[in-house]
Amino acid sequence: MSDGVEKSQPFRVIVVGGGVIGLSCAYYLARAGAGVVVLERDQVGAGASSGNTGTVSAGHPPLNRPGRIGAAIRQMLDPASPLYIRPRWDPGLWRWLLGFARYCTDAHVAHCMDVMAPLGKDALALFKELMDEERIQCGYRADGYYEVCATEKGLAQASHEASLIEGHGYHPERVGPEELLRREPALGPGVAGGVYFPEAATLDPARFLRGLSAAAERSGRVEVREGVTVRSLDVRGGRIQGVRLADGTREGADAVVLATGPFSLRMARAAGVRLPVQPGKGYHRDVDIGPNGVPKLRIACVLSEHSVFCTPMDTFVRFAGTMEFSGTNATLRPARLNQLTRSAREAFPRMGTARPISQWSGLRPMSVDGLPIVGPLGDVAGLSVATGHGMLGLTLGPVTGEMIARLVLDESGDARAEPLAPARFA
Repeated sequence: MSDGVEKSQPFRVIVVGGGVIGLSCAYYLARAGAGVVVLERDQVGAGASSGNTGTVSAGHPPLNRPGRIGAAIRQMLDPASPLYIRPRWDPGLWRWLLGFARYCTDAHVAHCMDVMAPLGKDALALFKELMDEERIQCGYRADGYYEVCATEKGLAQASHEASLIEGHGYHPERVGPEELLRREPALGPGVAGGVYFPEAATLDPARFLRGLSAAAERSGRVEVREGVTVRSLDVRGGRIQGVRLADGTREGADAVVLATGPFSLRMARAAGVRLPVQPGKGYHRDVDIGPNGVPKLRIACVLSEHSVFCTPMDTFVRFAGTMEFSGTNATLRPARLNQLTRSAREAFPRMGTARPISQWSGLRPMSVDGLPIVGPLGDVAGLSVATGHGMLGLTLGPVTGEMIARLVLDESGDARAEPLAPARFA
């Protein structure tokens, strides 16, 4: 029998977006006691979250660095360079590039390091906790990676980056060419040396997302819906009431978190906020390990001069990287894909001619100042955003989820998120 007293319903949160950021938000919101609905327009991880390098890389400086713009101008028209900007009339992109240039200062790098270095350590701790508690089977290896340099100039740049992160409690190790070849025999003899970054891990991102989604749903507080498109926000009286879907129905909620990468911008504008984010396309090619494929790598590495990550994942190696600003599209450009393979052959001369088993491109949300954008959005109570993570979406997924849970559910908030607030661009 009913005692006449209604049971209180849990605080209900809609997370728009089923990538690593959205699922991480859902997981930590549920752990904090909320009921969560994840709305994903495609499939979980259909964007950049499943196709990335699979690297949890902590403590590194932002893309905005002195000299970056000069290097970008020299590369930007070469479709096979690490950075490619498709020539076109795009006022939004050029405004973003001018803004990016303003942040390419030593002072801004120091600020970013003060913000991101502690977050990186928290990220590594949360990944370890996730693996221990949820037993996610995704090939997780917390054994670092090497930055492999083919030139003295590349080695000097890698060593400089190592010196930056050493001051924040990280422990990079400079490695000479002979020792580097001893540790990774698959490399060719032309290396100038490298740097070992021990505070890093690798995993298969697609498997990680499936495991994280399952862990969130096991809590009994999270529902993940795929194939659901959010058309607009439902805002009344200055407070979020939920969202309206493309099929005309309404989904009610006490709070909404926008976690759709570069696609968060449209709904942010509907809330009166313009986020300075551009879609930066990345690519990957997966090649089987074997006699006519890739030598079995002992550990992940990044080819410094080409900005190509080489991540071993069970039976194949993922070659991933590049940065392309060509608008919001999923076009696979052969020159970009071939750059990955060409760079890999230079580094691993025993690599065979096996065809890729997978090739992919995805859009990463690149913020103008190189920092994620996490926190309350505009003047709409109950509305938050988590985007702008650039190439660190996987690395910062769980720690972003933890911050969002505290910002949405805890009146005391999370001090770590203060420098990441969207209001910094007001």
